[in-house]
Amino acid sequence: AKMAEMVDLLDLFVDWKFIAIIAIIIAFRFYFKGAQFREHVSAKNMVAVVTGCDCGIGKQIVRELCLRGAKVYMMCRNEGRALNAQLELVKLGCSPDRLIVKLMDLTKFSTIRAAVKEITAEEKQIDILVNNAAVMMYPKFKLTDDGHELVWQTNYLGHFLLTELLKPLMVAAASARIVNVSALAHYYADPIDLENIDRRYGWDSRQSYSKSKLAMVMHSYELTKRLRAEEASHVTINCCHPGLCYTRLVRYTPLARKPLSFLLAPFAWFILKTPKDGAQTPLYLALSKHVAGVSGQYFSQKKALELEDWEKKCERLYEYSLSACGLNDVPLKE
Repeated sequence: AKMAEMVDLLDLFVDWKFIAIIAIIIAFRFYFKGAQFREHVSAKNMVAVVTGCDCGIGKQIVRELCLRGAKVYMMCRNEGRALNAQLELVKLGCSPDRLIVKLMDLTKFSTIRAAVKEITAEEKQIDILVNNAAVMMYPKFKLTDDGHELVWQTNYLGHFLLTELLKPLMVAAASARIVNVSALAHYYADPIDLENIDRRYGWDSRQSYSKSKLAMVMHSYELTKRLRAEEASHVTINCCHPGLCYTRLVRYTPLARKPLSFLLAPFAWFILKTPKDGAQTPLYLALSKHVAGVSGQYFSQKKALELEDWEKKCERLYEYSLSACGLNDVPLKE
């Protein structure tokens, strides 16, 4: 009888130990999942523009905006993937009348101008712009048709041009928000050398990504200052780190290469965010009443983080960007 009792106690201990392990795993998974945006905010009658939304974080941002009532322009490079994403979103409850696919390739300025021309003909104002598209750790140095390093133009310059061209429509709105999806990698960027940013010498795949994300942070800071000077402070711009997510963005990294991808899959599920989780901070910046009027800030996990004082560097980057995108003939300031 005593032996049976001991066996029962051992079984109970093992059961509780197993339950405790499962509870710890779930708790850690929720921790890595990050803060969730659950605020009841309507986007009815709003018009939004989102880049890089045929998959990943961008697709989840489009879904949430549309389900909350917004009309969303899906700015995508690949027509097939864009239409598939649109169809999938409709199956998930989004209104097909409020999902508009626009073909636009950030590596080609001409397509950005053409897409904006179409939107301008269709809309009187834009309420939300989410600059989300990105490429990371591109395996080789490459110049675009516009003469700029591919990652630099995809992640930063293309979005800069899109923002500038859409700015009049955003100024026309009662209030408007721009969200630059940056990354934690910007902390590890070397100083941006604008004279050599498009040159092969010294190019590094990691640094090209980090610098482009740093530029997005600096863009948010400088455009805030300029909007206030133009008495257009009802247009705000903030940037954010969405978290480490397992999306198509990792396709050029070791995480996507076999057999490493199979070996790391369980850890990726445990540590990395899902696209839906990654969309939460951008959605918070696009919709939350708690950040109304807030501009020029960097957010992670829905919390504002301190930025360095980059005033002169931000000003020079902005002037360079205007010139690089063909928006003026202002020479670079030394």
